[in-house]
Amino acid sequence: MGHNSFSFILCLLLVLNGLFDAVTDVVKSVSVMEGDSVTLKTDVTELQREDLIMWMFNVYHSDICIAEIHNLIISIFDKDEKFRNRLKMDSQTGSLTIRNIRSEHTGLYKLQVRVRGGVTYRSFTVSVHAHLPIPIINSDSSKCLSSSSQNCSLVCSSVLNVSDVTLSWYKGMSVLSSISASNISISLSLPLDVEYQDKNTYSCVINNPVRNQTTHLDISRLCHTCEEAHHSFIIIISVFVAVILAGAVGLKCCNKVIQAGHEHKVQTDEDEIHYAETTFCARSAHMMPDGEDHTVSSRLVMS
Repeated sequence: MGHNSFSFILCLLLVLNGLFDAVTDVVKSVSVMEGDSVTLKTDVTELQREDLIMWMFNVYHSDICIAEIHNLIISIFDKDEKFRNRLKMDSQTGSLTIRNIRSEHTGLYKLQVRVRGGVTYRSFTVSVHAHLPIPIINSDSSKCLSSSSQNCSLVCSSVLNVSDVTLSWYKGMSVLSSISASNISISLSLPLDVEYQDKNTYSCVINNPVRNQTTHLDISRLCHTCEEAHHSFIIIISVFVAVILAGAVGLKCCNKVIQAGHEHKVQTDEDEIHYAETTFCARSAHMMPDGEDHTVSSRLVMS
């Protein structure tokens, strides 16, 4: 029986004996972005030959041994290939690194350390977060009710497929308002009213426990008075009507040109009709040597 098989059986026996059911002395929460690497540390300075370190991953309330170091020999187990080519153990400390982590690696990791001083247990709750989208800021033109309005209505929104996120409006470094969601599929939006001439710095930020994405507000680009908005709307409508009229005139002219061309073609066809007329022309008589008169020839003239 190979060393890996023996080590896996040892891990399994320890689990069946309930050794991992003991109360852990430390429970640590770890958050990481999808695709990154995370290292779960043992806090061991240097392993000795007789030391034993085992890492377990809890799946459906059952602990599965995924890595072990014993007699300074490292063994990596992956029966369901969930961690295929992703696990690495430090030979000096026994710390476990998960590379290119994915959402399916979210869960509870348990550590057992058997050294000369005794046995210690530790747990890590690992949360894997998807990458955050960039928030989008739009002006809310539906709130432009009168030309005397002094406020610009804005909405910051983001369509999410991630969990544990917060969407916030900032004025400088201060939070003005925020909204949070734990659902993995939800659309968040957050309104904000500012004055047209406001010179402060505003930004919309979406964040999770690991990272954030920020969009800064450009007041001069998004904020216009209602009068300006109405004027712009009238210009757009005028241009649209002008295009429609120009198209109608162009179509009418095109039809006239086609019709004129058709009439010209018909006239041309009529002009090209020729009539044949037969004309006989008598030539003057000549006296032939035999003394007889001969009137000769007729020719056909086409006109």
